[in-house]
Amino acid sequence: MWESENESIGGRDYNNGVLSSNKHGVKTDGFEQRGQSWYVTTDIPSDFLVQIGDVSFHLHKYPLLSRSGKMNRIIYESREADLNRMALDDLPGGPESFELAAKFCYGIAVDLTATNISGLRCAAEYLEMTEDLEEGNLIFKTEAFLSYVVLSSWRDSILVLKSCEKLSPWAENLQIVRRCSESIAWKACANPKGIRWAYTGRPPKVSSPKWNDMKDSSPSRNQQVPPDWWFEDVSILRIDHFVRVITAIKVKGMRFELIGAAIIHYAAKWLPGLIKEGMETVDEGSNSSNSNGSGSRSWKGGLHMILAGTRDDIPSVQAKDQRMIIESLISIIPPQKDSVSCSFLLRLLRMANMLKVAPALVTELEKRVGMQFEQATLADLLIPSYTKIETMYDVDLVQRLLEHFLVQEQMESMSPRRHSFSEKHIHEGTQRVTTNPNAKMRVARLVDSYLTEVSRDRNLSLTKFQVLAEALPESARTCDDGLYRAIDSYLKAHPTLSEHERKRLCRVMDCQKLSIDACMHAAQNERLPLRVVVQVLFSEQVKISNALANSTLKEGGESHYQPMITNRKTLLEGTPQSFQEGWAAAKKDINTLKLELESVKSKYIDLQNDMENLQRQFDKITKPKQSSAWTSGWKKLSKLTKMTALETNDLGSQMPNAEQTRKAPRRWRNSIS
Repeated sequence: MWESENESIGGRDYNNGVLSSNKHGVKTDGFEQRGQSWYVTTDIPSDFLVQIGDVSFHLHKYPLLSRSGKMNRIIYESREADLNRMALDDLPGGPESFELAAKFCYGIAVDLTATNISGLRCAAEYLEMTEDLEEGNLIFKTEAFLSYVVLSSWRDSILVLKSCEKLSPWAENLQIVRRCSESIAWKACANPKGIRWAYTGRPPKVSSPKWNDMKDSSPSRNQQVPPDWWFEDVSILRIDHFVRVITAIKVKGMRFELIGAAIIHYAAKWLPGLIKEGMETVDEGSNSSNSNGSGSRSWKGGLHMILAGTRDDIPSVQAKDQRMIIESLISIIPPQKDSVSCSFLLRLLRMANMLKVAPALVTELEKRVGMQFEQATLADLLIPSYTKIETMYDVDLVQRLLEHFLVQEQMESMSPRRHSFSEKHIHEGTQRVTTNPNAKMRVARLVDSYLTEVSRDRNLSLTKFQVLAEALPESARTCDDGLYRAIDSYLKAHPTLSEHERKRLCRVMDCQKLSIDACMHAAQNERLPLRVVVQVLFSEQVKISNALANSTLKEGGESHYQPMITNRKTLLEGTPQSFQEGWAAAKKDINTLKLELESVKSKYIDLQNDMENLQRQFDKITKPKQSSAWTSGWKKLSKLTKMTALETNDLGSQMPNAEQTRKAPRRWRNSIS
């Protein structure tokens, strides 16, 4: 049954979905089934057998010939004088649809529903049941039911489109798929306030929305509609029909964030393991008019259609079907930057590489990841290598993603509005560039963490490590501690590296960008080349000396002081000459530098402590008090006059210290003035 009241289409009553013809060729009480055979319950013996697969129908020629042009043509064009048997194995809809068509030919009432209308419409077209043979034939009536009843209902449009999966290419040629897709798209994009939602109060029997006139648009429950109410319904469709619906929704101008969230919802349902923790849903904060404050993730309002066993009866998707789903989803992802999350794109890319998706689509997906690479996490980047490469992780893939990111950053810096499609998107794109200046720094930290993780792989070549580490510009890293950690991890996992290879590896690191803790660790790291250790110690000494000189320059106003070393090139060229004279001289220089470094650090700590003490004393003196200094002084004198003689003698022995104590505030006042 369907949702609307009794309708009259073309002057013919549907009687609540019960379809019947006006003429009865053979009087019968109905059909009965015996095993795999159907018989007409009538006194007239059957004279015609129709075979469809394993099912046979024992019928009469006259009712069929009077309404089926195909059977007319086959029988009258047959060379057999008395043809009494016909096989229709290619009939769309199979035995179920032919049974309904045969009942219609006999004048038996047929109950039209959303689950059988598409098969019956295709079967009527196959049997050529047109108006030329009889007015109000099956093609006309099924077409009218589709147009006036099914397409006006959200639930029926979904069910009809779902039933079209077994009717290709008939459903495509008869425009059933196109019309249902456009109907679903129109309803998904419509304003939910103009819809009368029907409820029963019991979740297993929730009914679908009724798309009636505005005069009936009083909601049965005072509950706001979330923007993703249609996700679950469209996710039951096959991938090609889902693509048709999403394409139609795009044409009607739905927000790209909602379209991306619907794609994620569909992928989570049909690609097991793609989304680890539940399904990602759309952020309702972007649409405050539809937000109900509780989030759509656990929304139980009953707007979505509930089919018995829909989620549990989804067949296990094979590798070929999964490849088709991934390829289709890649092709319909909106082009806007933040339509889907970077994590989802990387998980999709992982499955695409595993299932060997078409290279062109993989490249397109890699470019999409490059647009949002600063949003990636280390766990998402650890993609196993599914090719014949010996490395555990696909380092080449991360290298390509980084290159796409750098190209995208360069294009946005040159023309930030290039990828915008409307004035709103232009504003959003410009704002995204101006409010995200640290994207390269976040990517640098991500790459350093990735290098630290993959460096434990003994099959990772030095060249790949070096190329990935040097891919980012020097300005992307303000501190090279992460890079040093990755280098140390690589040296630990590859103890057989030669001295030249270790120097080549450490060349990607800037010793001047190491923190004090990293410098202290590097100075005692036996895995590093000796030249690098000297550079680390020397650079640390230079930084401390420059810091002290700068502080002296600020205090004394001197302008003639020049820093010891100002750039990395000078540092590399400024290594001690004694380093080349042998290991003994080098070790001596290292020990000397260590002592000087420790001495400077201790002096720096002492100066810092003195500064803190002075600051505390200054704050103590300058702190406002309720009473003046003179008042407190007189109070102290009054206490002294009340002391006993013994206490006065004891106090007299400590007069020098007391005098110094009394004189101290005057010196502070003088220094402050």
